[in-house]
Amino acid sequence: MSLSISSRARNIAPSVTLAIDARAKELRANGQDVIGFGVGEPDFPTPAHICDAAREALDLGLTKYTPSAGTKELRKAICEKLRRDNDMTYTYGDIIVSNGAKHSIYNILQCILDQGDEVLIPTPCWVSYPEMVRMAGGVPIFVPSGEENNFIPTGKAIASRVTRRTKAIILTSPSNPNGSVWEKNQLQFVADLAISHPFYVISDEIYEKLIYDGREHFSIAQLGEDIKAHTFIVNGMSKAYAMTGWRIGYTAGPRDVINAMTSYQSQSTSNPNAIAQYAALKALQGDQTCVKEMVAEFEQRRNVICERINAIEGLSCRKPQGAFYVMMNIGEIMSRRYHGRTIESSLDFAELLLADKQVAVVPGIAFEAEGFCRLSYATSLENINKGLDRIEDFVRNLR
Repeated sequence: MSLSISSRARNIAPSVTLAIDARAKELRANGQDVIGFGVGEPDFPTPAHICDAAREALDLGLTKYTPSAGTKELRKAICEKLRRDNDMTYTYGDIIVSNGAKHSIYNILQCILDQGDEVLIPTPCWVSYPEMVRMAGGVPIFVPSGEENNFIPTGKAIASRVTRRTKAIILTSPSNPNGSVWEKNQLQFVADLAISHPFYVISDEIYEKLIYDGREHFSIAQLGEDIKAHTFIVNGMSKAYAMTGWRIGYTAGPRDVINAMTSYQSQSTSNPNAIAQYAALKALQGDQTCVKEMVAEFEQRRNVICERINAIEGLSCRKPQGAFYVMMNIGEIMSRRYHGRTIESSLDFAELLLADKQVAVVPGIAFEAEGFCRLSYATSLENINKGLDRIEDFVRNLR
């Protein structure tokens, strides 16, 4: 037998967003002034009371293994959060804490998919969804949508792709990469479809708190006990509490699958970080003013970045309803030339912009959205204006 990398590993594409971020960091290390609109990470520090909780955990000696599904105290606090914020009732046995929301989704897919099972993925979509489906032996089935529909597919488009192999659909609201928020009637259509066929719903709600214009988050599992029994609610601490590096995510879902996920996790990663779990507990139970302050700042940044983009001839965008991303439409400038090179794709645009203007954006092709680039406004207003000045100068010099 030859020594080689498995076909499974060879067929997994690397994360484009992380690659762009790595390239930007490399240029910065070489002394270049790079403006990064690439990675989706709040630029705020983790709130002080959460950091204090981590220190308290150390003082209390909470440095040992915890149950594989997470501490009972944290899982109970998650149940209380779901009751308080979402009017949904779970018990701690319906909850598993994992190493970030990405790990939560990975565990779900590993525990529900058999070889060849299909998962519906509305596009534009987060880069990791299709790869995690493939890693579990599943087949991603893309359901395209357009800017004219706020990047949310029609019910007809979703229903037309349901087959006897459909095992789940992944919803994300507010959305990465486009900031769209699913309306209640749109969620109801998916719920009815999932119940009648049936299939699971994986509802990625990691950006739940980052929602603007006075809107309120609504979860598909709130539509009734029938759809709740089909739904996995995925959330975590990274975005709302600026705790990306702490790696705490969680799933609330059907007890039988949660038990399977717990067994799977026990054999793969044991338990999530004990100190981070204690900090997450205090974050959920503590004063939520820090979240509201961050959301207010993100909303201001959203308004500025959208105004700046729409003022540049040849570029446009819709104002996102949540998260901290905007999809910049570059369709009008495709086929133009820059210093002798024709822009034939979003990747061309992103590469030229980074090389010549030191501005990092993510090409839309990474999200199944050619003709767009994603910009994260999880950066300061100073950087937003500086970066858009450079983008404006770049576009002005296209021929």
